[in-house]
Amino acid sequence: MPLGSDKPGFSEEDKLSDSSESRNRADASEQALGIRQRTPSPHRGNTPQSSPRFVSVEELMETAKGVSNMALAHEIVVSGGFQLKPSDPAEGSLEKRVQDIVHKAFWDCLEAQLGEDPPTYDHAIKLLGEIKETLLSFLLPGHSRLRNKINEVVDLELIKQEAENGALDINKVVEFIISMMGTLCAPARDEEIRKLRDITAIVPLFKAIFSVLDLMRIDMANFAVSSIRPHLMQQSVEYERTKFQEFIEKQHNALDFTQRWLEESANSLVNSEAESTLAPAGAAASVGHAFCPLTVHNHAYMSLLRWNHRHTPFPETLLMDQSRFEEMQMALEQLTIVAAVLLITYNVTGAALSGLPGFADKLKRVVKVLLAGMHIPSFNMSETLATIGEKLCVEVNSCLSQHGFTQLSADKAAVLKGQTQAAVKPDNSIRKLIDSRIQAFLMSYLDSSHQKSIPVVPGGLAPIQKELEEIAVKFSRLVNYNKMVFAPHYEKILKEILSKDKSHSMGKSAGQG
Repeated sequence: MPLGSDKPGFSEEDKLSDSSESRNRADASEQALGIRQRTPSPHRGNTPQSSPRFVSVEELMETAKGVSNMALAHEIVVSGGFQLKPSDPAEGSLEKRVQDIVHKAFWDCLEAQLGEDPPTYDHAIKLLGEIKETLLSFLLPGHSRLRNKINEVVDLELIKQEAENGALDINKVVEFIISMMGTLCAPARDEEIRKLRDITAIVPLFKAIFSVLDLMRIDMANFAVSSIRPHLMQQSVEYERTKFQEFIEKQHNALDFTQRWLEESANSLVNSEAESTLAPAGAAASVGHAFCPLTVHNHAYMSLLRWNHRHTPFPETLLMDQSRFEEMQMALEQLTIVAAVLLITYNVTGAALSGLPGFADKLKRVVKVLLAGMHIPSFNMSETLATIGEKLCVEVNSCLSQHGFTQLSADKAAVLKGQTQAAVKPDNSIRKLIDSRIQAFLMSYLDSSHQKSIPVVPGGLAPIQKELEEIAVKFSRLVNYNKMVFAPHYEKILKEILSKDKSHSMGKSAGQG
């Protein structure tokens, strides 16, 4: 662990050099929030609208800045694996070309100065100054001995005097710098430090030193992020709530889509309850009052795992996490087909393969590889499932032969292939069964998120248990954090919805009486 890990030494630029995924999410949040400024309410079309509040450019810019900062803080808190990464422009981009030109000019100038007779050290001394400041930034307040040593050896005034008098031994200074970097770096950078000692040419050595220092800065920043996450969690709920409040005060109908999301959840519950109890026509609304806000809310979050992201606006309160919910949705869709295909395989082959350790995992890997691109528009699911059926027959027959069992008959092989290919339809009975069990598990996980016990994975899902539990943990963490941040908004909306449903139900009952 780096010595300076409690006091990260990274600049404002480093702070913004987070992972491209994180930055894309922040950008997507800002873009989506901007869309809301121009999108009319989908369910208030016939309601007279109040005059829109005119917002200055300065206000909008300040709001956008707040959204960006909020997105970054949000990313740190909800993503257990969040890490900063070095900023690296795309190959072939204008930024990359400009960067390469500037860097080449600088290093060429340094090489030319050091190649003079006698050498000129102006550029080299500036670099030594930057290196010194970086090394000092890695230290803790109590590291006085190391601080004194750095100041003593990398004394820029003394170095300038030595350079002017032709007495500078720059290699000796660089050797000290490498040694100090080895002392301060994380163990993961030991190999990079070792490689520095093998470089003899001074300009390539300076280049490599700065490259390793950049990595060390990122290491320090990431350790700082992991250290502050528990403390940030305590502050971030109020921070995000405040920032979002600032945003909605500048937006007209800023919670329209959140309102519709929760209303549709309540209506869906009412309808499903009516269907399950075989209630007569007109009685559906009478069960609306039976649902508590938590039930409606959890049901609403489950609906996000089946969202039509292309055509249905996402709730405003969840814009920063839309990509996360979409990723979980795609992962679950893949896992549903994987589990369905494996269930079909074991149903067709019977007891011969049921107890063989590792075989289900092998089949799962094969199927997942073939389904890897299933969400690409050009992906042909029917053809892929046909290929999977063929591949499963080969793997099953190989395993049966290996363990002394009779291979699949032609009829059984045809059944396996046919049932596998039939899973292409969303209403396929096995696929629907697997999907309903996955949804039930996630809902039970959500309901038990404040308890110590973990729900039992339903039958047929054992092959995907590990992946399913990982998604359940992410899903539950995201939902619970979101509930904490936006509790005041959700409580108000849900209270209105359930109160309206109850009034409607009572009116229906009175009319029928």
